[in-house]
Amino acid sequence: MTGETDTKTVTGYPCIQRYLKTLDSSPGVYRMLDAQARVLYVGKARNLRARVSNYSRPSPQHSGRISRMISETASMMFLTTRTETEALLLEQNLIKQLKPRYNVLLRDDKSFPNIQVTDHPFPMIRKHRGAKKDKGAYYGPFASAGAVNRTLNQLQRAFLLRNCSDAMFDSRTRPCLQYQIKRCSAPCVGKISEAEYAASVKDAERFLSGKSTNVQETLAKEMAEASEAMEFERAAALRDRIRALTQVQTAQGINPRGVTEADVIALHLEKGQACVQVFFIRANQNWGNRDFYPRVGPDVEEAEVLEAFLGQFYDTKEPPKLILLSHPIENEDLMTEALSDKLGRKVEIAVPRRGEKSELVDGALRNARESLARRMAETATQGKLLRGLAEAFGLDAPPERIEVYDNSHIQGTDAVGAMIVAGPDGFIKNQYRKFNIKGDELTPGDDFGMMKEVLTRRFKRLLKDDPDRDKGLWPDLLLIDGGAGQVSAVREIMVEYGVEDVPMVGVAKGVDRDAGKEEFHRSGTRPFALRHNDPVLYFIQRLRDEAHRFAIGTHRAKRSKSQMANPLDEVPGVGAARKRALLAHFGSAKAVSRANLADLKAVEGVSEALAERIYGFFHEAG
Repeated sequence: MTGETDTKTVTGYPCIQRYLKTLDSSPGVYRMLDAQARVLYVGKARNLRARVSNYSRPSPQHSGRISRMISETASMMFLTTRTETEALLLEQNLIKQLKPRYNVLLRDDKSFPNIQVTDHPFPMIRKHRGAKKDKGAYYGPFASAGAVNRTLNQLQRAFLLRNCSDAMFDSRTRPCLQYQIKRCSAPCVGKISEAEYAASVKDAERFLSGKSTNVQETLAKEMAEASEAMEFERAAALRDRIRALTQVQTAQGINPRGVTEADVIALHLEKGQACVQVFFIRANQNWGNRDFYPRVGPDVEEAEVLEAFLGQFYDTKEPPKLILLSHPIENEDLMTEALSDKLGRKVEIAVPRRGEKSELVDGALRNARESLARRMAETATQGKLLRGLAEAFGLDAPPERIEVYDNSHIQGTDAVGAMIVAGPDGFIKNQYRKFNIKGDELTPGDDFGMMKEVLTRRFKRLLKDDPDRDKGLWPDLLLIDGGAGQVSAVREIMVEYGVEDVPMVGVAKGVDRDAGKEEFHRSGTRPFALRHNDPVLYFIQRLRDEAHRFAIGTHRAKRSKSQMANPLDEVPGVGAARKRALLAHFGSAKAVSRANLADLKAVEGVSEALAERIYGFFHEAG
């Protein structure tokens, strides 16, 4: 590895020329850094010396973006690899990690949900997101939770598979509501045999594997036989199952016959912005689409954007057998090799020109074009509102990052703080944060104290993660739900941590607590209001309402979890089976906590040692 040299006083072409003497023709990755050692650009090279040589002198082929990058370069770093494929993978990892200013960057990189059929004598069917660690069969990915939920809803109606947890399944003594509304066959209480249930599971898996026609033909045949045998109730049930499967297919829209498994990826560039549309085709079915808006420069080409997108998108996702693109990429052979190695079997990348595959790409491209047009219109509106916000609050420039804070609790219990983030592109939901209020000395319902705790933790984190304020994590504006009291409390925290330069405004309802009569409080100034029909006022109301929605949702989730908590869950050695035995014997966890040692020993499956542990746990706790 070649590190930095002393090039503090030299930037641009002369700086880059100094490194040529130390480089050979090995493949690898290079980083270009500015005078503050911030990474400007990460690139890969088949031949490091040849690639860096291209940056060492002026060239008409250099775009404005590249010329600016070169002029800011004050040092470089290099890492050699064994192969160019390794360099490609390392490049994309570093781009995602370092987020260099001049690279194409995929900003939204969430995982996608799957449908899981669990490994169990009576398998459950459920939505699954994340690593596939549990045993069972997985089908996906689906583009969104909504796409999964719609499919699951119809599959439950069609195949009557359970969606309850194993613990609930084991503890049932009578059918639940799902059975009553004909969404489950109630295997928990023996309403269906294991063999019959297994047949339903097999049909569901055949449908998810693309064999839907066979499944529907079989069901239609069974429905006809039931009707002939005058089993009209069973025939009606089979009819409803066929309808449910048809609704799944109708909701999916495009269902290509000649494409079994593929990701269809189309890119549209316009005015320095990009939209990448991804359609997921699995088992000859369309399992939804998602749009992405990677960060690009005004002079990038389609090949560069798509190649960067593929590398970053599949860094944490399993690629399909076939990837259909709207534009060719420069290093198709390298990308194919990298993705094939990742999948463990051959991956094909293609740019179709005719036939059904081309129609799929055209459809994705049309979606990309329309999505980008909508986003650009929304961004223009958002930009105007941010400029109005800056004018209203006397900011130096329109804020790029607004953080809005709110608290939620019921008489001080299950208290949480919430932070939402907004910017030029609207709400940035992957930056939202929740804070479980921990202050033991807080008076229940002390909103000032809660807000102080939340902001204390927030500024501690910022000073630790981004002390130089160069990673884009610091807010340009803080909005606090509250009036003069909250503003004063937060100002104390900001002074304590030396961050008084961050603008902060308290948003309080007026005397009648009516929307539209909000007062705005800033430290050291008198409260003021905006005119009733000002678009900036509506914008602030939306920000506050979103923070309130997020805070309420977080509080409800915490309250629900605390209400569902069982003291027996905390006793070492008490698993699901023993917990059921104890609850069945005593009736409640409270009764278990009051039981004497002799009664605990009498419970089936509870040994003498475990009985003593349970008794000690509750009596020591008490």
